[in-house]
Amino acid sequence: MTDDEAAAAAELEERARKLLTGRVEFLLSAPQLKFLPDPVVPEIAFAGRSNVGKSSLLNALTGRKSLARASVTPGRTQELNFFEVGDPLELRLVDMPGYGFAKAPLKVVDRWKALVRDYLRGRQVLKRTLVLIDSRHGVKDVDRDMMKMLDEAAVGYRLVLTKTDKIKASELAEVQAATEAEARKRIAAFPNVHATSSEKGMGIAELRASVLADAES
Repeated sequence: MTDDEAAAAAELEERARKLLTGRVEFLLSAPQLKFLPDPVVPEIAFAGRSNVGKSSLLNALTGRKSLARASVTPGRTQELNFFEVGDPLELRLVDMPGYGFAKAPLKVVDRWKALVRDYLRGRQVLKRTLVLIDSRHGVKDVDRDMMKMLDEAAVGYRLVLTKTDKIKASELAEVQAATEAEARKRIAAFPNVHATSSEKGMGIAELRASVLADAES
């Protein structure tokens, strides 16, 4: 990286930090597409298996403790939750329902799939989706199902490893390499994988910068 590139990266990180730790407010929950807010600003969506650490990551990115409340009940969130960022408004973060809930009734799962698929395919302002992968478990079949849905919807996405402080560095290197290999198989996935720890703050600044860059792309 040249000096100019390093300076540009540092400037982007600082702008992203100021924006995402500034005004961030919950807007609404949408159980159906008809309840979606007007598509007036770019949106960045967050997807992941139940208990992958999605709420914790949203809190870490925005410098909050309870912006997105972590639930002890897997599959609790069955709506699209929208958060407004910036004053004036610059972008929205969208917390998508967790997937992979084995105990949920089939009707609930079908409703989830329909809501998410319709949102992904029809939302013009959706700039990027972040697919969270628990670094302790790596990519699972339910994650591949989500990636397939994104590939079919032609929605670009980034893979984000969570809870990286919970495993050894050598294990993390293996998981990251395997996840990057998975990303290379996918037509809509970015090849670089973000490794993060909401608890320790690892990778948060870089992910904030990616969120802002994607929103402005």
